Amino acid sequence: MEVEKLRVGKGRTRKSSDAEEWIKEYYELEATIKDSSELEIAKANLTGLIDGWLSALNKPSTKAAPKDANKTQTETPSWNPSKIRWEQVEGAKGPYEKSEDANSLDFKAMLKDLQNHNGKLTRDGNFFWVFQNGTTVGRKKRNPTANKIQ
Repeated sequence: MEVEKLRVGKGRTRKSSDAEEWIKEYYELEATIKDSSELEIAKANLTGLIDGWLSALNKPSTKAAPKDANKTQTETPSWNPSKIRWEQVEGAKGPYEKSEDANSLDFKAMLKDLQNHNGKLTRDGNFFWVFQNGTTVGRKKRNPTANKIQ
């Protein structure tokens, strides 16, 4: 079977804390798959994006700025990607690296940092994201000016 398109949709319904009404949020993404062997990667990427959007619903909205709003990217993260074992993979959008190095303290710190950034961030010219399984991380080179943490 040759798969050419993949559509992923997810939603969440929750009760508003201050009212009797329910809040329904649903997202759907579609991707064109050029190589059917990349189906699982595309699914994980699309699902990860949607999960990030849906997880924002769980965060309480406040009008006050968060305590760490003044933190800048000059903070040194507690993890070093060069100390993590990475595997080269060819994806639908080109090459990237992935890791499941659960025995590494740097990997565990990176995974926690990613969870604090809705499963994705850009650091030192690399884009990092968490796969749907929650234990695999991917990274891909971005342009040299992409040094911000999202």
